[in-house]
Amino acid sequence: MSSIAKDGDSMDRATQPVAGPPPEFQSLAAEFHATCSAEKFGLTCDDLARILGDVAQKYLGAALPAQIRAFCVSLKMEELILARACAAGNERAWETFMLRYREKLYEMGLHITREDSAARDLSDSLYADLYGTVTREGERFSKLSSYTGRGSLEGWLRTVMAQEHVNRYRRQKRMVSLDEETEEGEQFATPEPDPTPSVDPRLESATDEALAALPGDERFMLAAYFLDGRTLAEIARMLSVHESTISRKLDKLVKLLRKQILAGLGRQGMSRRQAEEALAVDVRDLTLNIRDRLAQDSPGGAFHKKKVVAPAGDGSD
Repeated sequence: MSSIAKDGDSMDRATQPVAGPPPEFQSLAAEFHATCSAEKFGLTCDDLARILGDVAQKYLGAALPAQIRAFCVSLKMEELILARACAAGNERAWETFMLRYREKLYEMGLHITREDSAARDLSDSLYADLYGTVTREGERFSKLSSYTGRGSLEGWLRTVMAQEHVNRYRRQKRMVSLDEETEEGEQFATPEPDPTPSVDPRLESATDEALAALPGDERFMLAAYFLDGRTLAEIARMLSVHESTISRKLDKLVKLLRKQILAGLGRQGMSRRQAEEALAVDVRDLTLNIRDRLAQDSPGGAFHKKKVVAPAGDGSD
């Protein structure tokens, strides 16, 4: 992958502005630009203001200046700048990235796959996604452009690699299932009509809103456990943390999601009792594609066979 650092598109073309950066972020960008590596990697103040505006809009929406400043100060600014400069094709940024993370990515892959050739294949595949071999509307798209600086870049890379490993597992599982059905002639059987349960559209809207607010690592844990049937130990190994950490995080996530969905239903006019009753629905009865929402970078797939229902009450309002 040494060619990555030699094949960068110019920063000017990759960051060509369509509109000026949000005014409220210009002063913040000027402050941060003077103390970070933005200039080293070819990012102007306007580029930085636009990046901060995009990230803040994703998580804050409309916010007061003090809230915006506190949020931006909390970001991993150096790592965010490095990731976005790499996504824009800056050669010097790629050299820094390769020096800092190339060996770490292989070690992550080895920790997940436990086999040398599989680890190299997984890490090389991730390199391609990070560099941007896929094009959108004729332009190279780098997965690094989705890094927001809320957590460490190394942790984000570990989550992305674990997700890619799961995606491969899903694809392989579907291929094996199709081969088995072909041998038995099952793919020619007439499918049973899908049931059409009545689900309040407000539940889908509140659920979608709550899931969309989750960071990538939390969406990955929920998808791996509830949709793919992965054990706590498997998820912990993929993310290089202790099994008890995953258990605590999942428990906290389920309670938080329930509270946020209830709040969303309340904002849409439901009483507490109506919202509680709405949450009793089986998620497979929703038209909302929960898998796509939890794993936005992975291809869609069927739900795992285990039935997943809305979590029981946690005793909080």
